[in-house]
Amino acid sequence: MTATIYTPPSIASWLGDEAESLLTYEAKVPKSLLHLPGNDFIERIFVNSDRNPQVLRSLQQLYSSGRLANTGYLSILPVDQGIEHSAGASFAPNPIYFDPENIIKLALGGGCNAVATTLGVLGMVSRKYAHRIPFIVKLNHNELLTYPNGSDQIMFANVEQAWNLGAVAVGATIYFGSPESDRQIQEVSEAFAHAHQLGMATILWCYLRNDVFKQDKDYHLAADLTGQANHLGVTIEADIIKQKLPECNRGYEAVAKATGEKYGRTHDKVYTQLTSDHPIDLTRYQVLNCYCGRSGLINSGGASGKNDFAEAVRTAVINKRAGGCGLISGRKAFQRPIEEGIKLFHAIQDVYLSPEVTIA
Repeated sequence: MTATIYTPPSIASWLGDEAESLLTYEAKVPKSLLHLPGNDFIERIFVNSDRNPQVLRSLQQLYSSGRLANTGYLSILPVDQGIEHSAGASFAPNPIYFDPENIIKLALGGGCNAVATTLGVLGMVSRKYAHRIPFIVKLNHNELLTYPNGSDQIMFANVEQAWNLGAVAVGATIYFGSPESDRQIQEVSEAFAHAHQLGMATILWCYLRNDVFKQDKDYHLAADLTGQANHLGVTIEADIIKQKLPECNRGYEAVAKATGEKYGRTHDKVYTQLTSDHPIDLTRYQVLNCYCGRSGLINSGGASGKNDFAEAVRTAVINKRAGGCGLISGRKAFQRPIEEGIKLFHAIQDVYLSPEVTIA
């Protein structure tokens, strides 16, 4: 009996009616302004920075692993939802992921560049897997067991613990715009400086968090506000920025209108010359705020739903064409059978490997 060969759908077929718009659009901000991903990204961008040789080696290891090795792009499995959302909410759909080893197996089988998860998960299996796939220790978390439920990222681990278990990078989240953000910025800045001293790379989840951003649209996903969050993130020397895909714009105006008070600062040209309503323009503005791509932008794959494959491919196309450097996808992958999770990662990676998906 001849084995069945899995042939994935074309990228255009995943995009449906948006295919032409997403695959042919030319961005308002020219790509010539950006530092784009490539196989020489570390030497071209970071060799002239203040990162020491050990950090350069760690960054090179991240960019040289998995199916996207030496392309300048990243495909990362993040699993911090057991803390952020609760283990039950995250793993009940697929209980094998209560076991840390299966998280690593999914990342390996999926051809990921790295796996980003908690100190406990990586520490439990570090001797078996730290040399097989790059580890990223997520240092801080928001937990939802305390009553009343709050919204604050607190440190669960320290940099030395990440270094001791063989991690090549540390990750952290800052809730920009929240009352706790001042403390979080200082804590994460100090942790990132220490990580660089020990030779590890740094990845920052640049999230917005404040009820004032919830208006007629969810301005937590506004390009102007998330772009500024990215700019704050690279200021504390995050080597890679993780951000949610933008879905709207004019967040500054929305907050001022809702509160009746002046909020922040921006410029009309952000909306007339640097962005439009097209998702590639909105995402390019995020890249622009990452020092024009010198710190790579990876976008989030989002929550799991009915159209995970199509949504993941769409996000990858937008990120790549905008000048980003990859996708980080968790629940869409681990809340389904492991074989399907692997196929999902491969579908994402196929976008970055495809010469037909070009920079806009």
